[in-house]
Amino acid sequence: MQKSQSTPHETTQWETLKGLLPFLWAKDRPDLKVRVVLAMLLLVGAKVVTIATPYAFKYAADGLSAAKGPEVALLSVPIFMVLAYGVGRILAVVFGQLRDAVFAKVGQRAARQLSTQTFEHLHHLSLKFHLERKTGAISRVISRGINGVDSVLRFALFNTFPTALEIMFLCGAIGYSLGWLYSLVVAVTIVVYIAFTYWATEARIGIRRVMNEADNDASTKAIDSLLNFETVKYFGNEKHEAKRYDAAMARYEKAAVTTWMSLAGLNAGQAVIFSVGLTIVMVMSAMALLQGHGTIGDLVLGNALLIQLSMPLNFIGSSYREIKQGLIDVEGMFNVLRQNAEIADRPGAPAFRAAKGDISFEHVSFAYDAARPILKDVSFHVPAGKTVAIVGPSGAGKSTISRLLYRFYDVTGGRIIIDGQDIATVQQESLRRAIGMVPQDTVLFNDTVRYNIRYGRPEATDAQVEDAAQMSQIHGFVQSLPKGYDSLVGERGLKLSGGEKQRVSIARTILKSPPILILDEATSALDSLTEQEIQAALKTVSKGRTTLVIAHRLSTIIDADEIIVLDKGQIVERGTHNVLLRKKGLYASMWNRQQQADEARRKLAEVADMSQKAAQ
Repeated sequence: MQKSQSTPHETTQWETLKGLLPFLWAKDRPDLKVRVVLAMLLLVGAKVVTIATPYAFKYAADGLSAAKGPEVALLSVPIFMVLAYGVGRILAVVFGQLRDAVFAKVGQRAARQLSTQTFEHLHHLSLKFHLERKTGAISRVISRGINGVDSVLRFALFNTFPTALEIMFLCGAIGYSLGWLYSLVVAVTIVVYIAFTYWATEARIGIRRVMNEADNDASTKAIDSLLNFETVKYFGNEKHEAKRYDAAMARYEKAAVTTWMSLAGLNAGQAVIFSVGLTIVMVMSAMALLQGHGTIGDLVLGNALLIQLSMPLNFIGSSYREIKQGLIDVEGMFNVLRQNAEIADRPGAPAFRAAKGDISFEHVSFAYDAARPILKDVSFHVPAGKTVAIVGPSGAGKSTISRLLYRFYDVTGGRIIIDGQDIATVQQESLRRAIGMVPQDTVLFNDTVRYNIRYGRPEATDAQVEDAAQMSQIHGFVQSLPKGYDSLVGERGLKLSGGEKQRVSIARTILKSPPILILDEATSALDSLTEQEIQAALKTVSKGRTTLVIAHRLSTIIDADEIIVLDKGQIVERGTHNVLLRKKGLYASMWNRQQQADEARRKLAEVADMSQKAAQ
């Protein structure tokens, strides 16, 4: 029975963060664990040096204010403290950069694993999902998600918790060195700063989502338009496409401008809050110094520690922003991963055991939508090694039969048996290895002729590829190309003609060498001469194989062992070509209409030929 696809709940940001943790601490990669630990040690070292550095500045200031005259030697304590201050700043930077370098492989590995996992999952999802998808939007989701993975891991690990720890140490150092009243002022400043950052960032999240949606829409329109480049040219709609794309980009522009304006407001607010807190502490330090309490070094230390505090505070603000924005970008990938495959193998399902290719449809019913049944109680048998053709008007359910055989969908009633096995109970991958398809519309990869033929069996040798090309009658054409089998076929194979693409499709099916062959209107879009050549190649590939032909041109299936006529999802006639003609039913009516259409085309061609000769 066909499974109803459950709609996954939207991934929360906490679920997204938890989902990323296994990519950070990879179970099977001890080398990456070592990198994480080493990066954390470098992080601790950088924080210790960062907090200690301002004290060198204080002691240098006190020493310089007390020292006078030529007794200040190059190696005196004040000069040594100044040098120590410089070394401390250098070490803090070096430790930070080493930390990033060490962690780079961890973050990039996580991004690679998650993107590959998403890519694999997309291929495991059912045909229904891909028929409803928007390729451009999916592409942008993966692209942003890859960038978001590294950002979330880096900022969550190296900025959020360590920054909070550094703030605590700095507040303690200020209280111990200057007085706890100073710490209170600093604590209030931090609380107000963090509260403002949280409020402003949350307000920006909705804007970011709008911007992402506009970006997806623009990317979808661009890819869709470019994939249909010829159609755009046929109708001269370049300006129309540009307007559609510009309208999508206008929405993105508006959201992006709002995002930058809100960011400017956030940064300005943070700067004001911190500056007010810094000013209050410095005024307190100056008043204490004027009253004879403390030293110049204390004033310098207070300033240095507060300036030092600005860095982790800025990190808290930027970390929170980056983590939130990164989580939004990554959650798109997790939402894809949470999509359930509508057609899934049963737990413990055995592999399909390919034998002779005997096919039986037993009372099969199917509907894409319950309110609109496509097949109704369809039963037929294709004996091993025989050829059965399925014909009928458009919408009769012919192509649905091939999709059910490939198990792109599960039947809603009845069952399909191949070699004694119910295909709903076996593994999909092994089932599809036993079936070869030559579709009506062959779409090739933007790669070489060799790659596209070898796609039928990726481990095949060059000699096997060329043998398959000879059997499909395309070897001679390929050899005539400047680069032979290394010639590029272009996007979707547009550099090849329809007949050439079909021969490549036949060649890769030959290379796959399946026991069952499906020809889904494989010649309906070709001219008569090319159709005859392709038919000859198809006879070669179907010899000795169980062949199911879904036909539009009835002249191509007159030699079939049996012809099944579908109408409105039901079998209305069946038999050989001659038997069906004698019945004078739907098949005979379709045959007569096609014969009349062919005769009309032949006469038009003769008239055109005579006119051309007369003109000469």
